[in-house]
Amino acid sequence: MDSMTYYVSVMGRSVIPDPYATSYEWVIQATPQEAEQLLGLLNLMQEKEEEAFPGMVFPWPDTPEESVNRAYEAVLQQVYREIYRLGTPETRYQIEQST
Repeated sequence: MDSMTYYVSVMGRSVIPDPYATSYEWVIQATPQEAEQLLGLLNLMQEKEEEAFPGMVFPWPDTPEESVNRAYEAVLQQVYREIYRLGTPETRYQIEQST
């Protein structure tokens, strides 16, 4: 299947083919299935963020902050690995410069 250009916003949790529809941070080349898979990871990241939120607002003294954020951080790393894998050369360069 042919790859298409998609515009990804981690902040906005979107993977869209129209660069003018919303703001975006990254440009990738992906098949529709790969774009859908990345969108699924972004949605999972949102879920993990929401699960961690009560622990950030009402921290328990016996629960280290690292464990509250661990699941979110793991999904966030997956998201950026996938963006890097599918990214244009410019996207890959930008990710390399920011890490």
